[in-house]
Amino acid sequence: MLKLNKTILCADGFRMSVQASAGNYCTPRISNAKRYDTVEVGFPSSEEPLLMEYADETNWTDTVYGFVPVQVVTNIIAKHGGMVEGEVPPGIPTLWAN
Repeated sequence: MLKLNKTILCADGFRMSVQASAGNYCTPRISNAKRYDTVEVGFPSSEEPLLMEYADETNWTDTVYGFVPVQVVTNIIAKHGGMVEGEVPPGIPTLWAN
């Protein structure tokens, strides 16, 4: 059974799911990697311009964003004030809100 990371909630209320495993659009595409270079982001709570080029569909809050570089995810978390709850896959810094 795949472990699902808890949805990220940022300080400004923005939410997104960030997953990485053999069943997700990520690299490496294996479960339990020590570090991921790209990850799958899903179902953000609002349109996020930094994600647009990775979208599966144009319904921005009801789609999956595949192979998103970890630096983009880090930038999104920082842009929204840091995390107040949730989990990120290995390779993504945990940027907690102050």
